[in-house]
Order: sequence, then structure tokens, then C-alpha cells
Amino acid sequence: MDYDVIIGLEIHTELKTKSKMFCSCANLADGAAPNTNVCPICLGHPGTLPAVNEQALKDGLLLGLALNCKINQVTKFDRKNYFYPDLPKGYQISQYDLPIAYGGYLTVGAKRDIGIIRIHLEEDTGKLVHDKAGHSLVDFNRAGTPLIEMVTEPVIASAAEAKKFCQRFQQILRYLHISDANMEKGQMRCEANVSLQAKDGWEYVDKQIKPLGRNELNNKVEVKNINSFRSLEKAINYEIERQSAMLDKKEAIPAETRGWNDTTNKTVSQRLKETAADYRYFPEPDIPPLIISQALLDSVAAVATEMPQAKVERLMQEYGLNEYDAEQLTADKALSAYAEEVFSELKAWIEAQGDDWQRQEHKLMKLAVNWLESELLKHLNLNRQTIKDIKITPENFAELISLLAAGKINSSAGQIILNQMYQIGGDPSDIMAKLNLEQSDNADELEKIVAQVLADNPDQAEAYRAGKTALLKFFVGKIMAASEGKANPQLIPELIDKINKSLNKKYGKK
Repeated sequence: MDYDVIIGLEIHTELKTKSKMFCSCANLADGAAPNTNVCPICLGHPGTLPAVNEQALKDGLLLGLALNCKINQVTKFDRKNYFYPDLPKGYQISQYDLPIAYGGYLTVGAKRDIGIIRIHLEEDTGKLVHDKAGHSLVDFNRAGTPLIEMVTEPVIASAAEAKKFCQRFQQILRYLHISDANMEKGQMRCEANVSLQAKDGWEYVDKQIKPLGRNELNNKVEVKNINSFRSLEKAINYEIERQSAMLDKKEAIPAETRGWNDTTNKTVSQRLKETAADYRYFPEPDIPPLIISQALLDSVAAVATEMPQAKVERLMQEYGLNEYDAEQLTADKALSAYAEEVFSELKAWIEAQGDDWQRQEHKLMKLAVNWLESELLKHLNLNRQTIKDIKITPENFAELISLLAAGKINSSAGQIILNQMYQIGGDPSDIMAKLNLEQSDNADELEKIVAQVLADNPDQAEAYRAGKTALLKFFVGKIMAASEGKANPQLIPELIDKINKSLNKKYGKK
């Protein structure tokens, strides 16, 4: 392709404060009967006065600090004027030239920093509902919901990188407990600004795309109505292809807002793009400027939590995890806390076993990761549960891993024990003893079982002796079944070879 792709993101996030942004109405848009969580303030009645939600302010500061932003310690609200049926006041209280935070960044991928221009607070609009009879109904429950808008620098170079940024941003919102950020419910809404520019025909200066020489810049297109990460990636890729085809034909790209259609997998024109002048911003006269004291900033910083990227790097360093496993286990804050307790318990057990086990620490940590990712999360996904809902303590999970590592149980027995722990809780050693699942290393007993299985399957035994080694899996399965899952599978090949050598010697075969 003969063009550079330039992408910027605007992300709106609904905060989960108890009340709305500028009034005391419950912040409960979902599930409530239409137009029940409303009052004269959020309905925009004449003579009403807004009051700033203190928790929403603190949430905005917390997000700004988490994203490495500078804080405007003198900030203000502005009126953004536009007219739409679900905007009760005919304007939106937002922030314009003095946002609460600015100049930050979010690291994605291989140490790639995506710049953040601004983070500001505002209120959400109501919601239009279009029924089958062709009527458009307005529900104002959502009007006044606290919103944070975050705007990135236009430095994202691909749809995949945009998707990764949004996923990491959602993760941070959830780590901070300021939003559930569920895209399907509209709690997090992503909009992509996409433009294609001639290679070597532009430069990025002072957070602006500027032309080089006599080159003329192509307009950017904003894409809205995106309700999933998958749709975000598809919408951007579609827009790249559409604009590229237009430029190849020497067609001008209009500055417009387009919507994404999940059914047709295409963007469709909605309206020409507004500019700041169209909104006629001016300072909100009913809310005085806010002075953010250092004491307030310090109190917000005190509740900050470790961010996902920092946790990924620490888990890699402290427990020897690879980057993929560390990212999988830090995708959810509660899961990462649970996993880390498992690793800590397992590390203590390893240290108590002595030098031989300590040299195998990396191997045992990988075993724990595999069981967390493949076995425990399988139960959670099947039952739509979170890690907080289960009966298995991190200590008991670590003990299960130690039983597997020490060879006291095999994988099949481990799955049975894990299922019991998941259903009713309990100590894995007690469950192992109760269900008689301890792995047998008694060579004499196992040799009798192996000999009987070989005798019961003479054709397969002869083929195996003749060199068809693929039959080993067949015999391992039969022997495990005959031993009721208690045979140590590592001893089985050795015992089969021992018996075969004895038979070969008996019949004079090499």
C-alpha cells in the first residue's frame, strides 16, 4: 500500500459512581423502568443548578495518574452546544480547553507507548429506543451518567494495535474499579479516527499531523457505533481499504462521521464531521472553576493499584513466567491476585523441599500456570463464574500442584480431585486419600497388571514386540484403566519392556 495509516481513538467510559454526574439521581440506567431515575437537574429544567460528583472527579484523577498524565490543578467545565432528542438541556456539560488530565501514555505490545492527548469529564446523553411501529421513544435514565472521555494521539498504525490499546485500556479501568467497561452494554464506547496519508508527505509536530512541502493532507473519518473489540478491528480495516480505493481513483475523502454496521461489515455515512466551532463551547456559568489541591491528589494516588503491564513484568521476573502466560493471568485483577497467591504458596513449598526441587522451580511454576489456564479457568468458563465465587483456596490449589509434581497423583487423578474441590471445597490430600487416588509406585503390583493386560491383548502385544511402538498409548490406557487410574504412567513403558524381554528370552527371540 502506498499510504501511511494514521489512527486516533476516542473512548467514552461510563463511571460506576452511586449517583449521576451533576445530581443525586441513582446511576442505574440498566434494568430500571424508563424515565424513573430522573430529576429536574438531569432533565434540564429551567432554574436548576448542577453540582459536581466528587467521586467522579476522583475517578478521573485516578485514571489520569494511572495513564502517566499531567493533572490540571485548575480545571473547569464547559457547555458543548448541540441539539438532539436525547440531550435534554440542548447542551452537554463537558470540558474543553482545561481537561482534568493531559499528556499521558499507555504502553501496549513490545514497549510501545501510545500518547494520550487528554482525559476529561462530562455527562452522558439519554437513549433513543426505536420500536417496531416506527416510533422513537426517549429514555432519560442514562442522561447525566458520569463519563470519562480519553483521546489518544493519532499515532496508532494498525487496526490490530488499536484493538490491543482498547483491550489494555479496558483492563486498566477494571483494575481501578472505576468502570465495568462492558462494551456490549455501552459502558465503554470506542470511536476511531482514520486517515490515510501519502508516504513521506506528512510529519507529526506538536500533536498535529502536518503536510510536508506542497502535499495536501487527506481528511480523517470518524467511525462510531462500535460495540466490540472484534468490530473495532474490522471497522478500521474496512475503512483503510475504502479510503485506499478512493485515493487510488484520485477521489477526495470527505471529513465525515460514519457508522459501523455489524450485519453488512461496512461503514455507512452518517453526517459531515463537526468542528469545535460548531459546538460553540463556552465556560459553564453554573459551575465555578475547580482547584485540585495537592492533598486531594495525594489521597487519590494513595489508593492507586499496580497496573497490568507492571504486574506482567513483575510476574515474569519473580516467578519466571513467559510474557504470554503473564498476560493471560493478569487479564483479570482478581485472577492475577489468586494466581500470585498460588505461586507464593508453591514457592514456599519448593524452598522447603531443598536444592533438588529448587532447581526445578521454573518447571513447577509452568505446571501451575498450565493447570490454572487449562483446568481451573475451564470450570469457570463453563459455569460463568468469577474466581471470587469458587471454593478452592489458593493454598489448596498450590497443594494440588505439589501432589502432581511429587508424583503422588497423576493428571487424571488431579482432574478428579480438582473437580471435587470445585464442587465442595476441601484439602486435596484428604480427597486423594478418601477416593484412594494416590498413584501407585509398587513395581511388583504394577508388573502383575502389565502382564495381565499383555496376556489379554496377544495380537497387539505381538505387534508391539515386532516394532509397532505406536501401540504404547493403547497399552498405557488399558493399564491405567486396570489399575483404576493409580498406576504411575512413567513406570509403564519400563515394565512393558521388562516383560517383553523376559518373553523374548523365553522364546529365543532377540
